[in-house]
Amino acid sequence: MKKLQVWLPLLFSIVLIFGMWIGSGLRKNIPFSQGLFQTSSRSSIQEAMDLVQNKYVDKVNLDSLSDDAIQAMLAHLDPHSVFIPASSLAEVNEGLQGNFEGIGVEFFLIKDTVNAINVLAGGPSEKAGLQVGDKFLKVDDSVVTGKGINADKIKKLLRGPGGSKVAVTVLRGNQTIQTTITRGTIPLNSLDAGYMINDSIGFMHLNKFAGTTYKEFLESLQSLQKKGMKRLVLDLRGNGGGILNEAADVIDEFLDDEKLIVYTQGNKQPKIEYRCRRPGLFEKGKLVLLVDEGSASASEIVAGALQDWDRATIVGRRTFGKGLVQEQFNLSDGAALRLTVARYYTPIGRNIQKPYDKGRDAYNEELAGRFQNGEVIKGDSVVNHKGPAFKTKGGRTVYGGGGITPDIFVPLDTTTFSPAIYPLFDNQVFGQFIYMYYLQNVTYFKQFKDPADFSQHFNNTEAAWNSLVSFAQQNGLKLQNITARDKSEVEQRIKTWLARQMWRMEGYYEVNNSYDPMVQKALEEVKK
Repeated sequence: MKKLQVWLPLLFSIVLIFGMWIGSGLRKNIPFSQGLFQTSSRSSIQEAMDLVQNKYVDKVNLDSLSDDAIQAMLAHLDPHSVFIPASSLAEVNEGLQGNFEGIGVEFFLIKDTVNAINVLAGGPSEKAGLQVGDKFLKVDDSVVTGKGINADKIKKLLRGPGGSKVAVTVLRGNQTIQTTITRGTIPLNSLDAGYMINDSIGFMHLNKFAGTTYKEFLESLQSLQKKGMKRLVLDLRGNGGGILNEAADVIDEFLDDEKLIVYTQGNKQPKIEYRCRRPGLFEKGKLVLLVDEGSASASEIVAGALQDWDRATIVGRRTFGKGLVQEQFNLSDGAALRLTVARYYTPIGRNIQKPYDKGRDAYNEELAGRFQNGEVIKGDSVVNHKGPAFKTKGGRTVYGGGGITPDIFVPLDTTTFSPAIYPLFDNQVFGQFIYMYYLQNVTYFKQFKDPADFSQHFNNTEAAWNSLVSFAQQNGLKLQNITARDKSEVEQRIKTWLARQMWRMEGYYEVNNSYDPMVQKALEEVKK
């Protein structure tokens, strides 16, 4: 026994070594063992970052360096895969979530003074007593007048978590007023306008597809139907897209049964179908959709589905041409990566993504090319459709690759100002004039009960024009000798911008649509 106890450790060692030798031999015969058991090596990017941090001669900002490295990497992918720095993420997300935390005031900087040009009805500022025309003097202990103030500084001072308080001092006429505002949730509405053009035709304009879009759209649709709407003009011009699910829900209100709305598919993502799930509120009735070169992504999903199913007449100009789906991934440092994970396809199989194989610069310049080659003036006669052709159920020929081509083309309005007028708008002189003119005549403007009343009865454009000439001259601009056409165009904008001042975007669209050639063409079509 004593001899066995002496040799036992040696025997165990021999058995262990023999077992390890056998295990090693077996492991070589397992084809996936290398991937399962070996630790992945560090990337060359990580190694380079460490070398810069530990060896570089000067001190560097590694966060900035890392951001630039990611941007450079994404530049080799599609144009819509983007990196969002941590400092910008909250603001970027606000647009998609449809709200932010703040006080509910739209402001304008005039002569180094912050002016409240709009106060959100029912919002925190209105509840605290703020009025249009108030001039901000202090926010908490910070003075907000003088040359050092700018829009970004004001936003940082006024925004904050919902429920938090901010003390403000404003000048109203000759009176200094102090009040405390409790910050709240401020909507970033997707629906700019929803109103009845006449007894049976409704109009809506959606500026994006955010987290609140479908809810806003549905409430407006129900309201218009209660007012007798039988036909609808849906305006998606300038709508750059947003959340796919919100667009699909909007489409669901127009299509019946379980029709296919859109499907997505990628190299690493299986096919996902989006179908109608509920009875729609407007499955019958004439529908016209307005689009232009600014209508992109989710807007093109709406246009593609309604065109493929012959549900709507598409009026306007060829859309942007974005058929890629992005997913946002949050990074550990608070930044995010919005990465393209799939392509989307219309119900009959069209992918309308325009080519991006010539680089991001060429991709971004494609829109400018449409103006240079005359497409926005002549339409389909100069469009070279390189994508495959498809047939809708109704027999219409439609194309993939390069946006949605409308059924009825409306050229860009080429009525432009002469060079003497450009500074009026470039330098915000016109916007300042509208605000000041409204304040000087607020009693007169309060006689108009709504945008329709204003559109029909406001005809005091000559007096407004004379005031503009005087205001422009004080700002170094001479308008006395402009052409009659320029004067007419400016007077039209005076009316539409005054409507916006009083009723925000709802007022703007209701008044401007009476001049808009694309809306007028849509009305011709919807009345057929």
